[in-house]
Amino acid sequence: MNCANSKARTDEIARLNDAFRTSLTGGRVMVTQGVTALDRQTQADILLAVKTFTAFTADNDPHGEHDFGFVRVDGHDLFWKIDYYDPTLSHHTEDATNPNATLRVLTIMLTGEY
Repeated sequence: MNCANSKARTDEIARLNDAFRTSLTGGRVMVTQGVTALDRQTQADILLAVKTFTAFTADNDPHGEHDFGFVRVDGHDLFWKIDYYDPTLSHHTEDATNPNATLRVLTIMLTGEY
């Protein structure tokens, strides 16, 4: 794959990740026990913070896929991560640019749970 195709592939993955993350549709959202132990309003605030996250940098997004982030909500530090699986969730997808062959899974966790 040449550089231009690689860049186009990365841009498409980032676009698909952003579409999923900002809408929370078209994939699965998982939260850890630590997040589910928080009150409902804090959980709602966390989801909003993840959906509206735009602070991608070379440090937190080295591959340019918009698949990871850090948010602080109500004094809680959290990571979120998007992984790419086949539709059966039995293994990682072979092509994260193909929505028909990929199920995106967004996991939200307290940093202490990592």
